[in-house]
Amino acid sequence: MVRTAHGDQEAFAEVYDQVSGPVLGLVQRVLRNRAQAEEVAQDVMVDVWRMAGRFKPDRGSAMAWIMTLAHRRAVDRVRSAQASSDREYKAALLDRSTPLDEVTERVETRLELQQVRRCVRGLTSIQREAVTLAY
Repeated sequence: MVRTAHGDQEAFAEVYDQVSGPVLGLVQRVLRNRAQAEEVAQDVMVDVWRMAGRFKPDRGSAMAWIMTLAHRRAVDRVRSAQASSDREYKAALLDRSTPLDEVTERVETRLELQQVRRCVRGLTSIQREAVTLAY
C-alpha cells in the first residue's frame, strides 16, 4: 500500500489481485445484486488507488482498511437505494391524494348535513316524523 500511495501501478496491481475477490464477495453479500456489487467493488478499488496515502499501517492491515472501505460503500449504496425508494413511494402517495375539488365538495356536504340536522332538531315531533318519512 505504501508503494501504491506513491503511484506505483505494479504495486496497485498486486493489491488489486489480492483484494478484489474478497471485496466483491463482501459487497455482494451486502447488496444482494451482482451488477450493483460489481459497480460498487470497482468504485472501491478506484478509491483504494486514490486514497492509498490515507492508509495507516500502524492502525491495522491493508485488507482490513480496504474491506472497511468496501463495507461502507456498500452500505451507502443500500441507504441511497432505500432513500430513493422512499421518495418514490411518497411521490406515489401524493399522486393518489384526493384532488382539491373533491375535498371542497366533501367539506360542503358535511356542513350541509350538520345544518339539516340542526334544522330537523328544531321541528316538532310530528314535523320531524313527516320529514323523516318523506326523505
